[in-house]
Amino acid sequence: MRAAAIPLLLLTGLAACSAYPADPPTRSARAQAQIARELAGRVPGKPVSCLSNWRSNDMVTVDDRTLLFRNGRTTYVNHLRGSCTNLGFGGYALLTKQFGGLGLCDGDVARVIDTASGFTVGSCAIGEFVPYTRVANR
Repeated sequence: MRAAAIPLLLLTGLAACSAYPADPPTRSARAQAQIARELAGRVPGKPVSCLSNWRSNDMVTVDDRTLLFRNGRTTYVNHLRGSCTNLGFGGYALLTKQFGGLGLCDGDVARVIDTASGFTVGSCAIGEFVPYTRVANR
């Protein structure tokens, strides 16, 4: 009897996790304004899975779940899969580690590091990169 109860409890717990979809996270007014400024005059393109050539000093942290990557006339928006806790606050840095390839790709795990102590204080997965390209003047 006890052996049958454990799987039943596990299934009940799993059903509770998927019963209600998570509400989309809200973005602060500051983050919304920053994104609007960065993407003004740009139009979105088809998402890409990887940025093969990027420099960390071209990465802009908007908040705990949004990164921007500037590359010439294109700015890539990345909505992280989950929240990288503390990333949006000063004193923390995003450290990525890729295995088996070049660049930064959808699904790569990034760690948030406290720059004073060097300790990992959070982590999250990188999402797709949506390119926003400046509209050419006619």
